Amino acid sequence: MDQDKKNKVNSAQRSAFRQIEKMHPIKMLLYLSMLGIGVLFFILTVAFARTGGFSGEQFELPKFFSVSTILLLFSSYTMSKVPGFYKREKLKKMSRYLGFTLFLSVLFVGAQLLGWNEMSRSGIYFTGKASGTYLYLISALHILHLIGGVIFLSFMLFKTIYVNSDGVRSLIFIRDPFRHLQLSMLNSYWHFMDFLWLGLYLAFLFIA
Repeated sequence: MDQDKKNKVNSAQRSAFRQIEKMHPIKMLLYLSMLGIGVLFFILTVAFARTGGFSGEQFELPKFFSVSTILLLFSSYTMSKVPGFYKREKLKKMSRYLGFTLFLSVLFVGAQLLGWNEMSRSGIYFTGKASGTYLYLISALHILHLIGGVIFLSFMLFKTIYVNSDGVRSLIFIRDPFRHLQLSMLNSYWHFMDFLWLGLYLAFLFIA
């Protein structure tokens, strides 16, 4: 019985290693980058928690942080539709949903900045209490990492609009395995950044 369990474990390990070996190096680099980003934000969140938050103060998390969270979750929904349109060769709908995602991401950044304005009006400044500094820093770093995704999203949007105007270019675009890889990476990174912010937001609610 124990031998059977060991064989199953060894088989699962070999299968996992084979999947890793088959993974494209660029995709592996993306996953490692996401792991590094996750560790960075975990450390910053722990540091924020160690400051004690805003206990004993009349502080409420900015309402626009809640608004931005909803916007980002909607962008995750619109992005999730894109790979399906690509597989079904519906480039017009694909470009439309990429556009929706881009628009929602811009609104997210705007809502974050309005959230900063709310904090400053409440007397919470970047150069003030350590908890306030961490709150601004975590939000700003998340925006910066999201902007990296926005730049690539914009590239994919304009590329899709461009190729959609010509049947031959559309066919090459759809059959190109590298484009499929790019779209898969964009989709993974976008959902990662969305749910990373959701986790940060929930941590802010409990800590602050």
